[in-house]
Amino acid sequence: MTDNIHHIPLTDINPNALPRDRTSEDAEADYELMQSIFIDGLRQPVEVWELSEQTDDGHRYGLISGFRRLAACSTLEKDTIPALLRTPESIPKAVTAMVAENEIRSQISPWEKVRLILQCLGEGIFPTPDAAISTLFPLSSRQKTARLRGLVPVVQRFDGLLNAPERLTTRRLDQLTSAMNAGYEDLLLNALSPFPRTAAPETQWEALAPVLQEALNPRPSDPAPGTSGDPRRIRTIRNGLVIRRELTRTGWILRFSGREAKSPGIIDDVMDYVELHFGKEV
Repeated sequence: MTDNIHHIPLTDINPNALPRDRTSEDAEADYELMQSIFIDGLRQPVEVWELSEQTDDGHRYGLISGFRRLAACSTLEKDTIPALLRTPESIPKAVTAMVAENEIRSQISPWEKVRLILQCLGEGIFPTPDAAISTLFPLSSRQKTARLRGLVPVVQRFDGLLNAPERLTTRRLDQLTSAMNAGYEDLLLNALSPFPRTAAPETQWEALAPVLQEALNPRPSDPAPGTSGDPRRIRTIRNGLVIRRELTRTGWILRFSGREAKSPGIIDDVMDYVELHFGKEV
């Protein structure tokens, strides 16, 4: 890549020309950056490349790195921004350069990395997850590479359902991956279903905990969900009513969800059946 510093109008730069790896927001950090630029100016130029043709929005350049710096300068209503004009060999090379620059400045969470991988796959930048991982994160250890590969289906299914998933610890990410691999996807989704996307992360995790407990500590006699002999962990019956068994410290409970779950008649029917099957209390 060649380096040339230019003062480019902010309106000429497309900040979303590449998939972005940094997706979480930190209002305090963004404010501190803006204050620093306001007082001392921009110390580190952004990186851009010249697009093959101007877009309908008037953009002549695509942003490689410096997303937060560009946003801060825009908030400060600056007309231009110092930029290093790069000439990447390809879009994958440009994405890799963006990742490398951000990794130096601040560690990107595994969830954000996999989100970026899926964006790249969706835009046809890489053909497979393995190709994206080996190109974007070539220095990752074998363990970290395996974790990213295992997280791909987890992020595909749960991104948008979990609040602040980029803040999940490595241990929790591994637990989710193991539960998904064990066939507990439907049970995890059902456990989350009563809670909105904006629910507190710990509230969501507490709802998932019983399912994870069962998935990570299976009894030898219990086959995996969906296999022969599945002990009916979850069932959908009439009018969308869903019944899920849940393991607690003191025993099992049945959790009801769906359109009819709040009807008291449902519980009355269940109690009547239990009394009929096991006998009334003496």
